[in-house]
Amino acid sequence: MKRVTGIGGIFFKSRDPQALGDWYRRHLGIEVADWGGAVFAWRSAANPEGVGTTTWSPFAADTTYFAPSPAPFMVNYRVDDLDALLEVLRAEGVEVADATEESEYGKFGWAFDPEGNKLELWQPPAGG
Repeated sequence: MKRVTGIGGIFFKSRDPQALGDWYRRHLGIEVADWGGAVFAWRSAANPEGVGTTTWSPFAADTTYFAPSPAPFMVNYRVDDLDALLEVLRAEGVEVADATEESEYGKFGWAFDPEGNKLELWQPPAGG
């Protein structure tokens, strides 16, 4: 079973997400969307017809989305089979959040590394 297949997103806390997004737009040319982040599209050799994405997004400094992790960041990892991976991680003794979410954007689950950093596992929707 494949585990992580790529990076789905980089999320980090910011004192002023809008100003920081403006800085990245101005100095690095990142096309920050109205919602405050950017989506980078790419193709892979394994699926040349499909388009993958990696999201970059600053969050407000007081966000609770990364909780209970004390880290000011969270990495979203792409996976092929979220349910199977979560089952394997639990069997290996990894701390895994009980809740998962499913939406038009795919399936999401969360786990924690040994230092308490929350990581997001994302199974994109079919064809994504």
